[in-house]
Amino acid sequence: MLDRSINIFSKKRIISTKQILMPVLCLLLIGISNFSAFRVDAAERLDLLDKPIPMKKAEEFPERVPPLIQWGDDFLGTGNIPSGIDLPTGAVWIPSLWVYGSSRTSYNYVDPGDNDERVSEVVTRLDLNFNLKLTGTERVFMQLQPLRHRGETTGYSFQPSDRDFTNALNLDIASLFFEGDFGEIFPLLDPDDSRALDIGIALGRQPIFFQEGIMLNDTIDAIGLTRDTLIFEDIIDTRLSVLFGWSNLDRDNNVRDENAKLLGVFTETDLRFSTVALDAAYVITDDDTNIGGDGLYLGLSSVQRIRDYNIAGYVNTSIALDDESAGVKSGLLFFLEMSMEPPQTHDVVYLNSFVGFDDYSSAARGKGTGGPLGRAGILFAAVGIGNYPAALDNRANDVFGGALGYQKFFNGDRTNLTMEVGGIASRKSGGPIQEGVGLGMRLQQKILTRYLFQSDAFIADRENSSGSYGIRTELQIQF
Repeated sequence: MLDRSINIFSKKRIISTKQILMPVLCLLLIGISNFSAFRVDAAERLDLLDKPIPMKKAEEFPERVPPLIQWGDDFLGTGNIPSGIDLPTGAVWIPSLWVYGSSRTSYNYVDPGDNDERVSEVVTRLDLNFNLKLTGTERVFMQLQPLRHRGETTGYSFQPSDRDFTNALNLDIASLFFEGDFGEIFPLLDPDDSRALDIGIALGRQPIFFQEGIMLNDTIDAIGLTRDTLIFEDIIDTRLSVLFGWSNLDRDNNVRDENAKLLGVFTETDLRFSTVALDAAYVITDDDTNIGGDGLYLGLSSVQRIRDYNIAGYVNTSIALDDESAGVKSGLLFFLEMSMEPPQTHDVVYLNSFVGFDDYSSAARGKGTGGPLGRAGILFAAVGIGNYPAALDNRANDVFGGALGYQKFFNGDRTNLTMEVGGIASRKSGGPIQEGVGLGMRLQQKILTRYLFQSDAFIADRENSSGSYGIRTELQIQF
């Protein structure tokens, strides 16, 4: 229970946010520096058997959980492969339709502190997926979100005071695309598989996600081509993708720009000790309003394991080629993730930190995805349902901060609990972001094979909003 008599949450605000944030950040650094205390020699952790373990029999495996509808081959099924349909191109298609999805129903309660109105609501979301598998590499995918439209979710609001039912019913197509491999679609062009025709193709309204959502996190009408397995000296593998998006693009402020188009070149290279991604995107638009403007976006990331630590670093920059607007601004963002698994456990300890210079903006961010700092932790992430906000600001405008968390798995990995402390502060006085510190919790419990119960809660002290807190419970059904 929150005690509003505590000084840091009082109306007088005896302790400033920065005074709270600095000790929290120090604790984050101390925590990561002490990770090494948990390290033990790898040989001591291994207890290898000198006798082989027999393979499991078919009846010992868990029962297969089928999707809502399946026609043709069973999902994860076994048995003989049908003869299929011979195409003039030489390809053989074996169509199978799988209909599956998820339902999310949540009660959200938020007290933003001070005199702002509380949020109390029950909301529900349905994602319905249609997957037409043609071969192992070709498919047509469609998704409907009949209870969610442009960020609005169907539900009933008890607070604010004007109680109301939100009707977001629709039959709009959220995603619809074809993806496949050119060499597999036209195998007669290369019968001995000696030519470089294995080019991946994706065409239609599809989710675009690069730099772990920092640069791009949106669903766009686009065509993409991918060439995998490019081999160079001293390099294990390189993947090259080019993308052109012509419609359905949301800018950094999560607002649709009907005139925007996107060009992108994305690479990912496997080195001996790390995976490096170098990405570039260019957004051009005829919209010269306060949400438009052309922009250039560059991103570099490196993911590797060093001793017992998983370390990922991201450097992203945005350059407004016209006047800055709410849709595009110039800035630079450094993002660092570190995690480890404490010995003798399956748990995860993580420390994520970031520093932003000027006003970094993403090339595209869909409704409900929040800002580019959402990856920092559960205190910064958008939940994607209803009006439950991120506990801390997730925009990258001249900021620094981070989050330290521990995820505990128990009950045969059917239950996990995450506890997190985090903070964000402005690098300049009077900055646009809302400074604050917070404590967050997430509990997830698997029920049978298709159900998941989740509960989130946070307490935060934010600039101009002292003593805010929120709690939500959610039931997810996978079908």
